[in-house]
Amino acid sequence: MGKLYLVPTPIGNLEDITLRAITVLKEVDLILAEDTRTSGKLMQHFEIKTPMHSHHMHNEHKTVDSIIKRLQNKETIALISDAGTPAISDPGFLLTRACVENNIEVECLPGATAFVPALVNSGLPNDRFVFEGFLPVKKGRQTRLEFLAEETRTMVFYESPHKLLKTLGQFGEYFGLDRPVSISRELTKLYEETIRGTISEVLEHYTQKPPKGEIVIIVSGKK
Repeated sequence: MGKLYLVPTPIGNLEDITLRAITVLKEVDLILAEDTRTSGKLMQHFEIKTPMHSHHMHNEHKTVDSIIKRLQNKETIALISDAGTPAISDPGFLLTRACVENNIEVECLPGATAFVPALVNSGLPNDRFVFEGFLPVKKGRQTRLEFLAEETRTMVFYESPHKLLKTLGQFGEYFGLDRPVSISRELTKLYEETIRGTISEVLEHYTQKPPKGEIVIIVSGKK
């Protein structure tokens, strides 16, 4: 059997990749990339010449079987996402599950992921937390928010900049406007910032200054 490597890539700063990750990406037979154009810049920077194929949310159901066959033929394959650790709000789960079902070895390298620095940097309790990622866009969103209104652990969400104000408004409706929150954006990049306060205060801040970049929201649990 071959082996599947899940390899984290930088979430912004290219220096946030491990030496081991670079070695694996150079030595495997194939790299599966969420977007080969985006990952191509990383490969060029570190002089990685391994062949790449696309593997993303729109084709992963169709390509899993062919990838499994390649692994069964003793190929080594690395899976990367555009940024961070595969399968964390990115493709990776389906292929990992298929490997487990077919007794193919899977190894996940440690490395960059956006929510960990955002959580630790928030100043909110992080001994226990729940990762929610992106909330449902339409169906199930209200039900999920009603459920989370009773959550006592710190909550972690991902959100796009153009939906941040709407999401914060809904958090205020379901969690209360005085609930502590921390917003981290553009982590590891030049304009990285973290804004902390109540939902009301942070909502006012981003109403005055529309956000840009990738966003992680950390919300205190119910007291």
